[in-house]
Amino acid sequence: MSAEEIMTIEECAKYLKTSVSTIYRLAQEGKISATKVGNMWRFRKEKIDEWLDRKAAIFKRERAKKERRS
Repeated sequence: MSAEEIMTIEECAKYLKTSVSTIYRLAQEGKISATKVGNMWRFRKEKIDEWLDRKAAIFKRERAKKERRS
């Protein structure tokens, strides 16, 4: 996959190793970067990777806070 690749909802779900319904819900709620083309969702791989990086950073910060409290 190239960085500029556009993925369908099925491809995005496979890439993230999750269900189509999870990706659909995240897109509808605006929690994941997506664009609707007609009645179909499309996802830029680059934006999905950025989203994953942000989520990982948040998780790491929260875990560090919990460890400091212990």
